[in-house]
Amino acid sequence: MELPPATLDRKRIAIRLLYTIFYLVVLEILKLVLQAVVVFQYVYLLITRRTSEPVRRFGNKVATYAYRVMRYVTVAENPLPFPFSDFP
Repeated sequence: MELPPATLDRKRIAIRLLYTIFYLVVLEILKLVLQAVVVFQYVYLLITRRTSEPVRRFGNKVATYAYRVMRYVTVAENPLPFPFSDFP
């Protein structure tokens, strides 16, 4: 996806900065969620000797969402991630 021209008005830049700060907090929460998923998955794997498919799917969705958030905060894409659009 192509970004808009480099000359944006300061109001739009300031609004995007506020969204970016919000999403940086969201990324920290996602990091904790992913750590919990990894620990749970390995404990489950050690006990049952197989992975939990629902946990694997959930971890994949969280990782995909985290990727979208990272692309937004690094100005690699413009659409706002969830909760302003659909969850991946």
